[in-house]
Amino acid sequence: MKKTTLFIFSFSFLFIEIVAQVDTTYNIKKLPLISVKGNSFVNPDGDTILFRGVSISDPDKVENDGYWEKEHFMKLKEMGAMIVRIPVHPAAWRERTPEEYLKLLDEAVRWCTELNMYVIIDWHSIGNLKMELFQDPYYITTLAETNNFWLTIARRFTGNNTVAFYEFFNEPTLYFGQLGRMSWEDWKKINEDLISLVRAYDRETIPLVAGFDWGYDLTPLLISPIEAEGIAYVSHPYPHKRSQPWEPRWDENFGFAASTWPVFVTEFGFIQGNFGMADNGDYGNRIIKYLEQKGISWACWVFDPHWFPQLIKSYDYDLTESGEFFKKAMRGDIK
Repeated sequence: MKKTTLFIFSFSFLFIEIVAQVDTTYNIKKLPLISVKGNSFVNPDGDTILFRGVSISDPDKVENDGYWEKEHFMKLKEMGAMIVRIPVHPAAWRERTPEEYLKLLDEAVRWCTELNMYVIIDWHSIGNLKMELFQDPYYITTLAETNNFWLTIARRFTGNNTVAFYEFFNEPTLYFGQLGRMSWEDWKKINEDLISLVRAYDRETIPLVAGFDWGYDLTPLLISPIEAEGIAYVSHPYPHKRSQPWEPRWDENFGFAASTWPVFVTEFGFIQGNFGMADNGDYGNRIIKYLEQKGISWACWVFDPHWFPQLIKSYDYDLTESGEFFKKAMRGDIK
């Protein structure tokens, strides 16, 4: 989700090579390899897979809170999650150091493998990557650091079937012009370059490319789609993105793309009651029905007691009302 602080800063990084050491203490081929076929995700038998899952909070935060353990992921499995989205904030990546942060990712991937859940690794920044201007200090990065992050991740997890998706950049936005300029063609080139870089090391994991407007708007695909095969597109259709009626606007803004390419809604959510994203459940039922009728995979936000909108009340793992809703949705009980 978006924070409200506006912070504009830019700097450069020296490249520090991280030795790619794959953790072989578990079966990295345990889960069936996921690939793209037409507008769908498929397993090796050609069966279409519609993912239902959840985003955790940054592993650095969970570890600092004292709850970075397999039980945290077991609770996701109990909710019915097929896939776990893991957001990596650039500031946390630097402060912990890449070498130490990779240990957290190794643990998460191993635990998810043991629990038969797939993984999305998400570079969780918000802003204008071309001009290196960002919405909040926690999101500050550079194009060089972003390239180096994905080079490191691709080398680390190549051949690992559990890590099914690389989400290159969480939410591109120009913040109503306050973060400079970046055209779709600029964004397209950045992602095509990242795809080429990653596939020099890992040709199996599926790249996820976000739309504009905080990862929501995919309409530029009508004119100029990404020039690469085997990828998918991302949208974040929170209820506040458009006024009602939602469905025709969803069709116009991102749903149309699902007839041609795989689309993965990697972040969305709401709360019950009169606060912010509230809709007393109407949005939840309608967005789940819409996504599943379109064959769009999804991961709700966020399995954390502090980040908004919360799915859990505390680290006792009692679910909020929206947490209870998404538990039903992940189990296929929303009709």
